[in-house]
Amino acid sequence: MKPFYNAAGVLALALGFLGLFLPLLPTTPFLLLASWCFARGSDRLHRWLLSHRVFGEYLRNFEAGRGIPLKAKILATTMLWCSLLLAMRRFDSPLIPVLLALTGAGVSIYLWRFLPTLRLDRRPGQG
Repeated sequence: MKPFYNAAGVLALALGFLGLFLPLLPTTPFLLLASWCFARGSDRLHRWLLSHRVFGEYLRNFEAGRGIPLKAKILATTMLWCSLLLAMRRFDSPLIPVLLALTGAGVSIYLWRFLPTLRLDRRPGQG
């Protein structure tokens, strides 16, 4: 079963990487999926992902149940809805835009209602 988890983790990681450049492909869910898969398939790959200089801190905080920073929630929500609104304009049928809106609403509700907001401690002397 471990090779399956590792293959799924690599695929999720690749899709997450593509999501950095493609507006309708989300990065964060794929990185979370990759971390989950690697945790079950390879300690080495899981440690590597958690120690990544860009994504590691976010993944460690998420896995520890501390959530994500407010700035990340705002950015994610803004990018999500901008992408969805642009995509909705491309369809003549009302069904696809409604499905996109429902998906966006579900993601937004999860992000703001169920995912904790990480409180960043301010050090003395910082604004």
